[in-house]
Amino acid sequence: MNFLSTALLAIAVTLSLPAKKGEQKLYDEIYRPQFHFTPEKNWHNDPNGLVFYDNEYHMFYQYNPNGNEWGYMHWGHTVSTDLIHWSPLPIALYPDEGSTDKEHCTAYSGSAIVDENNLLQKQTGDTKTLVAFYTSQHCGQRLAYSTDKGRTWEKYEDNPIIAYDENDDARDPKVIWHEESGKWVMALYRKSNDDDKSKGVSFYTSTNLIDWEWQSHITGFFECPDLVKFKVTNRPDETKWVLFDGDGSYFIGSFDGKKFTQETIKMKSDWGKNYYATQTWSNIPESDGRVIQIAWMRDGKFPDMPFNGQMSFPSELSVTKFDTGYKLIRKPISEIEQLHSKHQSWENKNVIPGINDNKLKKVSGDCLHIIGEFDLKTSDSFGFMLRHSNKSNGTEILYSVKRGTLTVLGSTVPLPAKNNKIKLEILLDRTSIEIYANDGQAVVSNCFTPNEKAVDAVLYTNGGELGIEKLDVYEMNSIWNKK
Repeated sequence: MNFLSTALLAIAVTLSLPAKKGEQKLYDEIYRPQFHFTPEKNWHNDPNGLVFYDNEYHMFYQYNPNGNEWGYMHWGHTVSTDLIHWSPLPIALYPDEGSTDKEHCTAYSGSAIVDENNLLQKQTGDTKTLVAFYTSQHCGQRLAYSTDKGRTWEKYEDNPIIAYDENDDARDPKVIWHEESGKWVMALYRKSNDDDKSKGVSFYTSTNLIDWEWQSHITGFFECPDLVKFKVTNRPDETKWVLFDGDGSYFIGSFDGKKFTQETIKMKSDWGKNYYATQTWSNIPESDGRVIQIAWMRDGKFPDMPFNGQMSFPSELSVTKFDTGYKLIRKPISEIEQLHSKHQSWENKNVIPGINDNKLKKVSGDCLHIIGEFDLKTSDSFGFMLRHSNKSNGTEILYSVKRGTLTVLGSTVPLPAKNNKIKLEILLDRTSIEIYANDGQAVVSNCFTPNEKAVDAVLYTNGGELGIEKLDVYEMNSIWNKK
């Protein structure tokens, strides 16, 4: 046997050996989310540059290639054809001016668009140019472009497109096309003067993506703005604009291409502790028509993992007019059904107080999709215990009938019953729980660190009878190829 054959045999034997005790298989680690995006390794946070082109959803994200701590920001990059399964691509944006500093000139957050009319004059062949707008920290707002569907990126030769001002703290440019005025609009977080009370969003306009003119400023916002136009679902001839803050909270109003005029109070889109840096995809085709949002689930804990951070599950947004006014609705994207595995269901059942009447006693798993409609009947409160075991109570989801509130992991959501009924849709992954209540009228997203061996589920009621109108529980397949 020659040297090459011996070496190949040694490699084959090594790969076939069982993992040593305590080792964790890549993408199947104890605290690796199984249907939420995470990078293979290292720190990541804000989603950036969300754009759809040529049947691919591009997602960039704040990324530290040097370790599991925040800093040295680059733009990591991944693509998907279904918003579920993600394929990693090389780092897209590196710090500017050769910086090796933890912050100076690093690639902070931003957005991306498709240069349909070749305004930058960079297009080669029929492939449209993708354009990314980003903050180079302490080095101004900058632009980069790709002529090969996002596989490689070049920095614009005359950066910055908006110069750095040490007084305004500007960052996180979101660029959209405003059809009515025929101009590009940039929403940019900044301070309009030295007073911190002036923190908010400034709007700039451009016809060429290079030269930007300031138009107006609105206060009361902090980081990662997003500006989206919606058709009102139950008033198809009416449109509204939504201006998002970094934590996903929002105003509904009008936008004339220069100025946003609020028509509502500021409202929460998520009542949890971990939903942040929300962004929506640009260039979604009209044939789809959805507004799709994702966020970083900040402050999650992933002990002894090779990565640090996870994204939320992508959600579809809409605006509906209710008796109380206009409101944003958020639901998990329908593609989640691709991940459904073993299914159990119940209809027209009653639950009485006491754990012995647990309808979910045959449910087991660390990744579940639970969809239920409940009749409150005589119940004082009801809820779930998820990731439960004989040694661990797990995590409680509690609905209080008297208070009209939903509580989970320290977050409490106002949730009035409708016709004495409550609807809950729960996405349980290894390190997160997202709850969409009453058809997405209230959402709470939290991270948690469960007991690894606790995989049971309990449905309970206190004080009186609870009715199950319909309850579906799906075990979830993993999005990862774990070979």
